[in-house]
Amino acid sequence: MTDGDRRGVLYPVRLPTFHREPAPPDLAGLVRWFWIPEWDLGAGRTSRQEVLAFPASNLVVQPAGITLSGPTTTRSHRDLTGRGWAVGALLRPAAVASLTTDPRSVRDREIDVEARGLLDLVRAAMTEGDPVTRRQRATEGYAAWIAEHIDPPDPDGALANDMEDLVAADRSVTRVEHVARHLGVSVRGVQRLARRYVGVTPHAMIRRYRLQETAQRLREDPAVTVGAVAVEMGYSDQAHLCADFRSVLGFTPTTYRRRTRGDDAGE
Repeated sequence: MTDGDRRGVLYPVRLPTFHREPAPPDLAGLVRWFWIPEWDLGAGRTSRQEVLAFPASNLVVQPAGITLSGPTTTRSHRDLTGRGWAVGALLRPAAVASLTTDPRSVRDREIDVEARGLLDLVRAAMTEGDPVTRRQRATEGYAAWIAEHIDPPDPDGALANDMEDLVAADRSVTRVEHVARHLGVSVRGVQRLARRYVGVTPHAMIRRYRLQETAQRLREDPAVTVGAVAVEMGYSDQAHLCADFRSVLGFTPTTYRRRTRGDDAGE
């Protein structure tokens, strides 16, 4: 799932030039994909990008430096101005262990990271050639750096990846007990994996993926009802979906649908 996957992007029509590039097969256990926005806005213009991010961490290269962005617990935004770019890697749980011993410490935070050689490599790639060539060179160089500097998944890291894959793909998984049964571990084992490799609880992971899909369904299918989406996402009823949606995004599914139809950012 790369360019066609808009889960997590709340208002796609506001995006600047944006691409998701697949990670090489040999890095599938460390990186889900690379994402690259580029923008060139006129003087005085600001483009607010609102996201309901994946329950994961991102290693992000920008002209000014490199940051590790931890998992978020609510919707978040970034205001773009002037001209710029970023090259981010959406990390698999197994990769996080090489960057922090406690991903909970970067939850809802963005911290500077020392990644020797990565900034110069990506910056050089993003300042020369046509857009396709820039993206190709940047992601190839970034992938090579990760292969050299990030440890491959150990058994627990691989199990944490399996947990992420299960929660992301299987809508029937609505409870932590379901995850434990599928993985063949205890509920406490699932909780430990999430604490060590993700930084949010397993329940928060499940809810985030279902809310991403809810937002996408409401945005892309004007005919579908909120109640029908609640059933699709495994909620017991529409009220529970609406409560979850509002607690994380700050507004109701109906309000969100109205905004996407008119791209109105006001409450």
